[in-house]
This record gives sequence, structure tokens and C-alpha cells, in this order.
Amino acid sequence: MTDLSYVSGPSTKPLLGQTIGAAFDAACAAHPGQMALISRHQKVRWTYAEMKDRVDALAAGLLALGLEPGDRIGIWAPNCAEWALTQFATAKAGLILVNINPAYRLSEAEYALNKVGCKALVTAVAHKTSEYLHMLRELAPELNDARPGDLRAARLPALRLVITLGDQDHAGCLALHQACDAGTPADQERLAEISANLQFDDPINIQFTSGTTGFPKGATLSHHNILNNGYFVGEAIGLAPGERLCIPVPLYHCFGMVMGNLGCVTHGATMVYPSEGFDPLAVLEAVEAEACQALYGVPTMFIAMLGHERFSHFDLSTLRTGIMAGSPCPIEVMKQVIDKMHMPEVTIAYGMTETSPVSFQSAADDSLEHRVSTVGRVQPHLEVKIVDEAGRIVPRGAAGELCTRGYSVMIGYWDDPERTAEALDAAGWMHTGDLATLDADGYGNIVGRIKDMVIRGGENVYPREIEEFLYRHPAVQDVQVIGIPDVKYGEELCAWIVLRTGETLTPEAVREFCQGQIAHYKIPRHIRFVDGFPTTVTGKVQKFAMREAMIAELGLVLEKTA
Repeated sequence: MTDLSYVSGPSTKPLLGQTIGAAFDAACAAHPGQMALISRHQKVRWTYAEMKDRVDALAAGLLALGLEPGDRIGIWAPNCAEWALTQFATAKAGLILVNINPAYRLSEAEYALNKVGCKALVTAVAHKTSEYLHMLRELAPELNDARPGDLRAARLPALRLVITLGDQDHAGCLALHQACDAGTPADQERLAEISANLQFDDPINIQFTSGTTGFPKGATLSHHNILNNGYFVGEAIGLAPGERLCIPVPLYHCFGMVMGNLGCVTHGATMVYPSEGFDPLAVLEAVEAEACQALYGVPTMFIAMLGHERFSHFDLSTLRTGIMAGSPCPIEVMKQVIDKMHMPEVTIAYGMTETSPVSFQSAADDSLEHRVSTVGRVQPHLEVKIVDEAGRIVPRGAAGELCTRGYSVMIGYWDDPERTAEALDAAGWMHTGDLATLDADGYGNIVGRIKDMVIRGGENVYPREIEEFLYRHPAVQDVQVIGIPDVKYGEELCAWIVLRTGETLTPEAVREFCQGQIAHYKIPRHIRFVDGFPTTVTGKVQKFAMREAMIAELGLVLEKTA
């Protein structure tokens, strides 16, 4: 044991040296009659054999419609069976799946589609207050008169093909079932040839992660990155063939599509989707009805389930394990999850999109204290070091920036070499921007954030992106956005705004300006109009002073962490 803050994850199990398509086919061959996917809100129940037929049909159809390996295809939809179909079909065809956050609005969707040059988009028509197809027509009115597959839109120049979910026909679009029917035997042969020639280091997925300098960055991930992370996360919870994993976390995020979907496929387990978006009652119903052994969620999800008025009516005794991640877990919540939800082996995980995502995870047999006061130990085949500002490894127990190296580290940010170089150093270390410590036994603890990030209900929000958007308002001269403590979401957003001379504005008007343009969770809850910001003598804004002022003004009490 060293006294320096460096650890590597030993393992008797080798890395998977295959593509996602090969792993999916292997699971289908090994467990053809086993349930692969249950989407309760859609009444979908597919065995691995049935899912393979659908995946292959869609993959061949996408090739028939003119997509080529390496092309980017977006998916903009809530949790549904078609999401998983698209995930595995694109992987088999060598297409790069681009996850579009279902909460995105006009400006965000436009940026994401154009940044990576999406040639195709699979989209839901609508979900809750999100009118996806309406927004798309607003961005690309040319869609109304376009021949399906031949869109030519001024604001979305790369986009050619729009595929909609559901059976209804929409002008300029193809329905997903039409895409599945488009493939011929020749396309199936071509699919087999393409799949056989794919390499596991090929890029296969782009996920957008907000940046401190304004616009989201497209973290580009390979088969090797995410397939192995899903596998080893599943290993950590002891997921077994035939077991059922309830996945209420969003599929557009690594938590859902990697830790959930790929974790299941690499273990011959069943993916269970309780609803399109998180609904505590739907989760409780799914766990009981489908006899799930594992459950994923962020702490706020578990709190909502435990606090539901009908919680005691459900038999959750089939549960044994799962993962709580996304933000720190209060010790009382962990105790209740273990006792009342029958999850003695629940684990904590930590990571980031750029590392596929998990780099630390607690073990099923770790003590309660370790599961609430740390993020566990380093995952197999990964390295972690904690460094000071000069890049030197600090002693155990000292705080510094957490850096990760290994199979899970992204290829880079799509078409952004400058920001890739800022995050990935010459030795292959991913600089997370998180302040962390390592104890004598190798347990990690996240003690702060170097990057100016807010975690609201498990969603990573970077203030700079919101500031950049609010700067567009003609009455706004300057703006600073911070995170302040919140009982329900962990943190909530607060904007301090300096108005231009002679201008007036109300908090309601600011929120209305944001509505429909940025995701709902990025709209500041607290808005204050000020004459200026607290600064250092060199003019640097002191966000901590703003935060302290808001805590005092709102009478907030900070909970001590375990």
C-alpha cells in the first residue's frame, strides 16, 4: 500500500474485447427465450430472440435508407422500447448514436444536431409538455414539403431523415415501423458484413455534457468504453442471467443506456422500463409486478418512492440490490432503502459521462458508513490519482483533483480538439474537475467541485451555459448563476442579474424568456436583480459570497454530510 493517492482496479475478469453488436448477438444466442425487455407503459414484452429480430430489421432498414457507418443519428425521446431498439441497431450498423436530452428545447436541440452533423433523427412526436415534432418543424419548416429522407433545411443543413415513433404518418417523416420494413435481404447481408468489420475502438455514441464555457460538449464514446463499463457495473451488483433490473433513470444518460441496458445485455438480464419519465408509483408497481431484483435511481427518486402515500401497499421483497448515483445520498435515505425497500446490497456509484460513466463504486458488502460517506473504490481495470494544482499526486487523505485513466476514458469531445486537450492530458488522464480524497483503504470521497457545476436532482447543470443564454435578453447587462441548497433537489439554481440602464424586468419575465428555449431544470428558480456582484480585488466574481448571501436571505440550513 502506498501513501500516495493513486489506485488501480485489479480484476480476475478480463475486459470484453468485442463490439456492442457482437455482445448483443451473443446474449441473444445464449438466452433466446429469456425476457430481454419489458416496457410496461407500452405493454411491450420481448424475449432476446424477438428483440434480435427487431434490432436486425431496424439496422438493415437504416442502411437501406442511405445511412453509412460513421454517420450520426440522433435520438430525441423519453424512455421507451424503441430507444433500446435504436441503441442496438445503430451499434450493429456502425452508426454513431447521438443522445438528445428529452428536456431540450429549440436552441439546445439545434445546437446539438448541428454540432455533430446528425444525418438522421429518431424522435418522439411529443412527451408531456415537449412537442418534439412541432419544435423540429419550427427549426426546419422545410420538413412540411420534403420527401422523407431528403430533407434540405437551412438551419439543420446535415439532417436528411426524420423517423418518428408511433404509427401515425407525419409530413416529411418516416414512421419507425416503415424504417424497420425498408431493409431487403441484400441490406441484411450488408449489415452482417459491416458488423463483422467493426472494431471495438470505433466511436459509437455521443453524449452531450454541459460546459463551463457555455455550450455543451459532445463526449464521444466507443464500443469498448461503454460495453465494458456496463459489464463491470453489472458485476459489482452481482447481476445474474434471468434477473430483472428496473430502469426508471433516463436512457439518454449513461445511467440508463450504459449501466442499465448494457449492464443487462452483458449479463443476460431483463431491462424493465416502468414509464416514459420518472413516476414513483409506476416504479413501485413495476418492481412488484415484474419481481425485480435490482433498481436504479438518483437519491431524489428513492426519496419520492419512500414518501409515496401508497408505498406500504407494495411488496418489494424481490429486490436485493441496485445503484444510487447522481448526487450524495443522505444516510437516513440509505437506511430506509436497505430496510424498507429490501435492498441490503444497494451500491453507490460515481463517475462522469466522459468516463462511460462509472469509475468508483461501492461493493454490495461494504459497510453502511462506507456506502454513504464515500463513493466506494476504483472500478476494475481503471486507474485513479488525486493531484494538486501542479499535477503532482497528493498524499492519502489530502484533497486534489480526481483524474481517471483506462478503458473507460472517452475518445474526446466531438470536433473540439481544444476542449479535449483541456480535459485529456498527454498521458491519457481524464481531468474530472472534481475535488476528491482517497483514504488508506482506497475509498474515494468527493469533497467539492473545481468546475462550476450544480447538481439539481441528479442533473448536471453548468451555470455558464445558462448565463450565456440569459445574456441574449436585451435588458440583461450582466448575469451570474449559482447553485444554492434545496431540500427536494439537493441544489437549485439562482440567477443574479444586472439590468441595462433604464431597463426593467421581473422574475416571471425572465422565466418566460427561458420557457421553451432551455430545459426546464435549467430555468433559475430564484432570481434577484442587483447593482453588481461581490468580487475580489482583481475583479473575479466571488460566487461563494453570492451563495452565502442567498442562504442567509432564504434562511436555509445546510445539512451536515455523513
